Amino acid sequence: MSISTSSSDEDQRRRTFKPRMNPFEFYNDEEFKNRYRLTKDVVTLLVNLIEPKIKRFTLRNKSISALEQVLLTINYFASGAFQITVADHIRIHKSTACRIIKKVSAAIAELRPQFISMPNTQQDCNRIKSEFYNISSFPNVIGCVDCTHIKIQSPGGPRAELYRNRKGYFSLNVQVICDANLKILDVICRWPGSVHDTTIINDSHIRADFESGVYGSDYLLGDSGYPCRAYLLTPFLRPSTPSEEAYNQAHIKTRNTVERCFGVLKRRFPCLSMGLRVKLPTSMNIIVACCVLHNLALNHNDHIEEATTSSLDLDYQEDSGQSSIMNENTSVRSSLLLTHFNC
Repeated sequence: MSISTSSSDEDQRRRTFKPRMNPFEFYNDEEFKNRYRLTKDVVTLLVNLIEPKIKRFTLRNKSISALEQVLLTINYFASGAFQITVADHIRIHKSTACRIIKKVSAAIAELRPQFISMPNTQQDCNRIKSEFYNISSFPNVIGCVDCTHIKIQSPGGPRAELYRNRKGYFSLNVQVICDANLKILDVICRWPGSVHDTTIINDSHIRADFESGVYGSDYLLGDSGYPCRAYLLTPFLRPSTPSEEAYNQAHIKTRNTVERCFGVLKRRFPCLSMGLRVKLPTSMNIIVACCVLHNLALNHNDHIEEATTSSLDLDYQEDSGQSSIMNENTSVRSSLLLTHFNC
């Protein structure tokens, strides 16, 4: 007995391939930058760097090219939209977009050693110190450190509440060190939102490097949420002399670079400020990938407009809102008062 199949059932099973738009051809340079937050040249370079890892080796037609995969992922970073929205943009299914974002984010994050690193030569250290000194005459600074919370969805499981931060939402507490040009020198993205900034730096390779003398007498600048150490200088909580006031003013102006870095990073990639609605490992890869793209853009003079000064000041107050840590080592700070900030 033969079973007939209706034409409507055949239409439902038939695969359809919708024509895809090529943003490189459809948008001019300004329109492309507004939508993808990167120039065409930077995107082309990125595709060349990761194409071997994401290219589909198949003889089937209509496969999604490496360029289309990169553009879809960057569009997700630059819009903070739902994955179904960015999937509709190039006319593919949401599940396909999900797999692409996961794969491309991991491929970009693997470029981290190439684009994110602390200075490893004396020439690099001297250049960074000179650039910081030009801001407000604060000597021997090779980086400014701070943490920012990136909102995520609840990871679920018995440890989910560890990711709820002091403001009540789930997040990753991400530590960043940047230079005077807002370039990211180091990023640590694995700690739950409930973890204090001091815990992150205490458990980092950065602390081990400084305490073992890798960077000599150079140091980082941090806010009052950190303990004052020989390699990590913080502001005076209650300045009582003109010298301490002068030190604090120079410290705030110099350390503000890391606040500006966060502002530019989140302005370029709004997904970091709006929150990530993906699984925890993918969220970590996306954050690191955005940091890599940030540095890649700066390396090729692809800049983006910064937030207003008032917004930066608000961020400074907000991020400094955790309880202050008792100072542990103030000898370096005291000597700076005598040699550079003596009023």
